[in-house]
Amino acid sequence: MDYYEPMPRFTPLALALLLAGGAQCAAAQSAAEEAPKPDLPASSALDGELFYQLLLGELNAQGNEPGAAYALILDAARKTNDPRLYQRAVDIAFQARSGDSALQAARAWKQAQPDSREANRYVLQILIALNRLADTVEPLRDDLTLVPAANRSAAINFLPRFFARAADKKQAAAVVEQALGDYLMQAGTGAAAWTTVGRMRQAAGDSQGALDAVMRAQKVDPAADGAALLALELMAAGVPQAEPLLTSYLNGRAAPEIRMGYARVLLDAQRYAEAARQLEAVTAQRPEFAEAWLIQGTLQVQDNQQAAAEVSLKRYVELMTAQPASPERSRGLAQAYLSLAQIAEKRKDYPGAEAWLGRIENAQDMISAQNRRASILARQGKLDEARKLLRSLPERNPGDARIKLMAEVQLLRENQKYQPAYDLLASAVAREPKDTDLMYDQAMLAEKLGKLDDMERLLRQVIAIKPEAQHAYNALGYSLADRNVRLPEARDLIRQALKLAPGDPFITDSLGWVEFRMGHWSDALRILEGAYKSRPDPEIAAHLAEVLWTLGLQDRAVAVLKEGLLLNAENESLLATVKRLGIKL
Repeated sequence: MDYYEPMPRFTPLALALLLAGGAQCAAAQSAAEEAPKPDLPASSALDGELFYQLLLGELNAQGNEPGAAYALILDAARKTNDPRLYQRAVDIAFQARSGDSALQAARAWKQAQPDSREANRYVLQILIALNRLADTVEPLRDDLTLVPAANRSAAINFLPRFFARAADKKQAAAVVEQALGDYLMQAGTGAAAWTTVGRMRQAAGDSQGALDAVMRAQKVDPAADGAALLALELMAAGVPQAEPLLTSYLNGRAAPEIRMGYARVLLDAQRYAEAARQLEAVTAQRPEFAEAWLIQGTLQVQDNQQAAAEVSLKRYVELMTAQPASPERSRGLAQAYLSLAQIAEKRKDYPGAEAWLGRIENAQDMISAQNRRASILARQGKLDEARKLLRSLPERNPGDARIKLMAEVQLLRENQKYQPAYDLLASAVAREPKDTDLMYDQAMLAEKLGKLDDMERLLRQVIAIKPEAQHAYNALGYSLADRNVRLPEARDLIRQALKLAPGDPFITDSLGWVEFRMGHWSDALRILEGAYKSRPDPEIAAHLAEVLWTLGLQDRAVAVLKEGLLLNAENESLLATVKRLGIKL
């Protein structure tokens, strides 16, 4: 033998079996030899002939003779009834890309050990891999039969993962429903079974079928978390009929994680008031749920509820500082510190704001922290110094340059320096003529400067480049309505925006305003009341109050104006409406 030739390489299983066999075949064995280890074949089964059969099988496997290796190992498995040898035969067949051989070995294993759930699962997985879905009904039923009754619902919930890679999702859904037939009618498993059927239908693109499955699951068990979670996923995927099923579940003692998920979907839909109610329920039910405090505090900052926001954010900080370090913890704390600094800044507590900013350790959030510092400087009358601070920030990547630009533009806008902000954006658009976001922001500043022709030109350019830009349609339509010109065109533009973003409260507000301008006062009232209910906002409050006042409902108008001022006492539209109507609050 060439001693420099590579030695054969064996799997750990093969080595264990061969070593065990070699020890048995040694001529000199003590009568007090230790009993074989439990995880190896019994010594009586592994005689010299079988030892060499396994050795030859492994040599063939390593020597690119998988057919011979497979036959030898499978024969040894049948002789010893050892599950590891059956599994090894399956592995060799897979390595040789012979699915039929793998299935044969798995079925032999299952036949030899009918109570082995592992053997049955190998059969099931191989059938799915071979796309022989119709043949999986029996293994599916066997799998559930082999599970202890206490774990059966969990096993049913796991089934969709088996079929995640199935090519024919519709057939997979039909097969699983057929296999679950008996369990759909049982009280202990019915909710889990219908939920699994729903998930399979959802994967097959049958949203309505999935919705029907959720309804059936809830009939069996209205408090089933799995059914509620599926309803939440359907709602997030654009199936509005799922929401009543979800809210029905939430009326009971719902899992906070599902309620939190519902709040996130509501936030994505800009239904902030409803999201806030869900967050309040989460923090009341589980006060240690840190993320709920952070999102609740952020919403409260947005709604100018400074005292409540400070309580929520400090609670989040208290909970998270006790947690081990992680990227998520660092990002969340940075967001909380920035919001707390913003609250302090609004109170003109500039040292307090700086103290919160000083706690930010994550380098990725330093631009946001410096932006907040720049805002503090500007509020103290140091605008030039604030701009220099922003411009001095390092640019670690191309995206940082844009962040710095937008931070400076926002700083100028907040301090009513519209012309410099407009000029900055004009230069940026000249460099990036297809950047619709920059173009849109420039259009909004053009309106502030009274450059209405420029505003319309820019918004129409945005629409031409990006026809799905709903905010551009809305901004142009609202501008026309607010100036009381070209009202039919304004309404068409706003309706197009609503088609692109159904239910958006700010676009709905624009529609109500154009209806008011056109003299359709009752329609305007209905639309604006809906928008304000969905999103209590000072801008919407200003429009709703004016419509109420015009309709002679002065008391309600005053109440809405007071609510709006509580939301933001400095809102320009709201203050202008109070002044124009001559109301003393």
